[in-house]
Amino acid sequence: MRRGLELTPFRGLRYDPDRVGSLAAVTSPPYDVVVRPDGLHHLESADPHNIVRLILPQATTPIARNEQAADTLRRWLSEGVLTTDPEPGLYVYEQRDGDGMLQRGIIGALRVSDPSEGVVLPHEDVMPHVVADRAALMRATSANLEPLLLTYRGNGSASAATEFVERVAGRPPLLATTTEDGFSHRLWSVTDPADLARIQSDLAQHQALIADGHHRWATYRRLRTEHASPSPWDYGLVLLVDTARYPLRVRAIHRLLHGLPVADALAALEGLFRIRHLPVPLPEALDALADAACAGNAFLLAGDGAFHLLDRPDPDLLARTIPAERPTAWRTLDATVLHSALLDHVWHIPEDDPARIAYIHDTAATVEKAERDGGTAVLMHPVREEVVRDLARQGVTMPRKSTSFGPKPASGLVLRALDL
Repeated sequence: MRRGLELTPFRGLRYDPDRVGSLAAVTSPPYDVVVRPDGLHHLESADPHNIVRLILPQATTPIARNEQAADTLRRWLSEGVLTTDPEPGLYVYEQRDGDGMLQRGIIGALRVSDPSEGVVLPHEDVMPHVVADRAALMRATSANLEPLLLTYRGNGSASAATEFVERVAGRPPLLATTTEDGFSHRLWSVTDPADLARIQSDLAQHQALIADGHHRWATYRRLRTEHASPSPWDYGLVLLVDTARYPLRVRAIHRLLHGLPVADALAALEGLFRIRHLPVPLPEALDALADAACAGNAFLLAGDGAFHLLDRPDPDLLARTIPAERPTAWRTLDATVLHSALLDHVWHIPEDDPARIAYIHDTAATVEKAERDGGTAVLMHPVREEVVRDLARQGVTMPRKSTSFGPKPASGLVLRALDL
């Protein structure tokens, strides 16, 4: 019988509310969602103990950055800014916004597994330099500083774990705060052995899809191989959400092409795509992108004060640039066409060179940075969750940074130290 999800309790590391300005002021989006430098500076100034000082330390060299994060973590522990919960537990976590979005899940230490085991399914490729960067930070701090977002498909409210999550949410929380994005966050600790056993037994019947955190999961896998088993590195910090009960939002991740003006990007595409110039505001341009995406591959370029809709790619371009041996569902993805046809063959931009390309989740921020820096923003239309899950079950990975599932867990509410 195939092994399922193995979620184990841990002693959570949490901010002491009496030692910080507010819990909201010390939280951050995940490290790869922070738009640097604007967002980084904003978070650093929100509170001297903001978690961004651990997940995105600032120094002149990578080694210095990681040493700084490790020193900061040790100092906060010695000063009591961060304290360890008295006994191991799993944590029920709730996020809610003013638009009716409600997400609940369970935070725990999940046994790290390889894709071949079919327990945790990746759906995107990763960039080796990002994995190396995250691994160096985790080695230096000996900690999982923020949870990954994983989804599984239970039986709605009938599943034991989801039923328990709903019941716990009726209790007074361990902590509650509202962040500046309007999301309220609540956290509960589950330590009763019978409750833990019930949750673990239910989750052991399921497999999970990585919704957000492919690079950190790849980092967990790398670090596990560096330590003799059994060890704390056999497990990694995750948030598991049952999307049969709490469907996630799926958004696109956009590209910012440094050093490529929009005029040059468009000139290289003449005859390869239909190009329509849209002198309209961003919301209307995105509506036009959504309409075009219903009929085929489509992209929106920005950065020169206007929007330019690309669709109807030249079939000959696709035939000579998209690998023919891959499944049709993969070959027709917008991200596949963007990376294989446009980045590789038309614009000649390496997808893993941070000096040439950035991946940004916020649509308006991508456009603003392109206009300010003289680059090109490539805006994408999101992929449906069922397409992502079907490809993952086939063992087919999508191009890196193809999707953005959310809401993402806030970083800073609970951490996992591997040496405690």
